[in-house]
Order: sequence, then C-alpha cells, then structure tokens
Amino acid sequence: MILGLAACAGAPKKPETAPGAQPAAAAGHAPERSGRKVSPYAPAQEDPSTRGHYTAGGLYKPGVADSTPDYVPDVDAIPEPEVVAEPRSTVGNRPTYTVLGKQYRVLDDPDGYVEQGRASYYGQKFHGRRTSNMEVYDMYAFTAAHKTLPLPSFARVTNLDNGRSVVVRVNDRGPFHEGRVIDLSYAAAVKLDIVQKGTGRVEVRALTPGEDAAPVLAAAPPPTVPAPPSAMDRLVASIPDTPAGAAIPAAAAAPVALSTGSGAEHRFDMRQDGRAMSAEEFDAWMKSRQVRVATGRPGRPLASPPSTAVTQAPPNPATAAAVVAVQGTPASAVDGVTLQVASFSARANADRALGVLRQAGIDQAQVLDAQANGKQVWRLRVGPLAETAAPELAARLVGLGFGQPQPVRD
Repeated sequence: MILGLAACAGAPKKPETAPGAQPAAAAGHAPERSGRKVSPYAPAQEDPSTRGHYTAGGLYKPGVADSTPDYVPDVDAIPEPEVVAEPRSTVGNRPTYTVLGKQYRVLDDPDGYVEQGRASYYGQKFHGRRTSNMEVYDMYAFTAAHKTLPLPSFARVTNLDNGRSVVVRVNDRGPFHEGRVIDLSYAAAVKLDIVQKGTGRVEVRALTPGEDAAPVLAAAPPPTVPAPPSAMDRLVASIPDTPAGAAIPAAAAAPVALSTGSGAEHRFDMRQDGRAMSAEEFDAWMKSRQVRVATGRPGRPLASPPSTAVTQAPPNPATAAAVVAVQGTPASAVDGVTLQVASFSARANADRALGVLRQAGIDQAQVLDAQANGKQVWRLRVGPLAETAAPELAARLVGLGFGQPQPVRD
C-alpha cells in the first residue's frame, strides 16, 4: 500500500503564524558513523493529526495548501545522508502502483539512473506525517520523494541553473504532477535555492554505495572522467551504426502520428522489469503501432510519380543574399527554444542517438559535451526552434522513444 503520497499542489505558502518554526536543538539526527557532523535540528516525530485524510489512488488533503515555516534552517549545518547499502522497505516498493489513474513501475535497481526535469518541494503540511515506506517526513532533513526509485535509495540532485547540489535519501513517493521528476524536502529545496520560485530545473542522479558523492567544488575544476552508463546509454549502444552516406527515407522525415486506443501506452518505457530494453524491443514496439522503424538498412525503392519539367526563374540577387545570410547565422545567435533530448556518458552512444534523429529528418539535432558533477557527459539537443514548433517536435521525440524532452536556454 502506498501511503503518505507527497505531490504537493504547488509551491508551499508561508503561514501567518509558524508553530514550531524554529526546531529546538536536541540530540539531533544521530550520526551514521563516528566523526560525521550531527544536525542541530531534532528528528521529526510522527504527528497523529496527519494520519488519514488520504484517498486511495489520489493525494493527501488535496484541498489544503502546503506552507513553509518563517524560519529558514541553516542547511550548511545539516549533514547530507551517507550513501550506504540499506535493505528495501517492506512497504512502498510494490512493482507497480497507480495514482490518479496513471500506473508507475518501481525500478529494481537504481544503478545508472539519471534524469533531468523540474523539482518541487513539500513542507509543513507533511511534516511529521508517515512517508510511503512508513518513516516520518522531516522537512529539516535532506530527503525526497520519487515516483520510481526504490525506497530507500540515494540520489544527488543538482540545480542546473545555479550549480548547487545536495545528496538526498529517497523515502517517499511523488510528485504526481505532470513534468516534475522529484519532490524535495524543505531543507533540500533551501539548499538548492528553489524555495522562492517553487520549482527548479534539476538533474537527478542515483547514487550507490562506493560512488564518490562529494559535491564539485568551484575552486577546483572537476576532472574529466566518464560517467557510469545509464539506461539510455545501454539502449542506444545496441543500435547499429548508420553509414555516413546512407540516404534518409522521405517517410522518416515526416512527423509520426501514433494512433493508440483508449488507455494504450503511447510512450516506450526504456526500463521495464528492472532492466534496460533493447533496440530490438523498441523496434517491435514501434512496428506494433504501425510506425516505420528507421534502421539504416537499404529498403525497396519507392515508386515515384511521373516528373514534370518546371522552368525556374533565376533567383533575385537580393533574395539569394538574404538566404546566404540566414544560413550563415550561428545557432547560438538565433532566438528560440532548445530541447534537451537525453544525456549520455559515452560519446558513441550520443552519436548513435544523433543518427536516429537525423534519419528521422530532425536536422537541428546536435551533440554537446559538458560536465556534470565532475563527470564527462554528452548532451543531445535539438534547436534552437521557434516557440510554436517546439510542442510538435517534442511529440515526435517522444514517439521515437527518447522520453519527454526538456526546454533549455543557455
């Protein structure tokens, strides 16, 4: 049974009065190992008044607004959780569960999980309430709610707009609002500086014992090391290389419209039953929906209609000059939206994914190298695009199995 689902309805509001706003210093959160600092804030105790008020398959008190205390905690004094091996909770880890009519599949293994999207946070409304794995939500500890990561597990969350990051312990389910990937505790949101805006653009990277979870220091440039392969890396790595001179079928360049029945899945889940799906399974999924799969292998030539000779007038010199000027404008100088499709730890996988987009006629696709928490990554992006063209292209990318792209502005 999934209990205490977070999914706050929006940015928590400050109450007129903040009962217990400044937690009294006490023994604090016990250190997991000797030598680790201790939080100055007493661990949260269950508040019996927060029990119940939950509709199965829905949210907790959806008509009651969340709020934040007037007191802003000293997040530098709060220790980040130590990434250790913990047994799975006996509750909160059902293989699948449904909230608001949508089904979610819990991952068997968090290793290699990386996702970018918007983070929200939850505060006083849930403080002292039981989480999905029957722990007590503590808004003064670095915890988080996630829809599919095992409970408990650990992740580093990085604010992509300011570079701040925090390690959180995932012990709850949520958020269940479209477009949000993680719900942070109030303290974690303060650490990332997203409290004022209510949400923030973040990267969520799962951590496993033995990984270096230390934050990247601005004073020292991070070393260039390969990031562990993600599920997207493993899926794309199985796609055969496309010859550089291979012709792109005209049918692949057209937008793909998927026709699905009521309740049918319209998005390919790259990780199912705890493992990464293969390219062959993706091909079969596409073909089952009568979508042509671009493989790079030669096919039968299409019959072409009789051609009609057309005499073209010589181009106007002024028009030709304008076309040359537009073509010579660098992408960075064009205003518009850029969509980030995926992030890879291997350049070869990024290039394969780029080939898939190019074969589908998405010529604005490009691969950019970047650093994320001291590790080398390659980001697959499309753009810049006109604001009006972005939604249609995003739908095409989802149809190709890459997931919902995120708009970015550099």
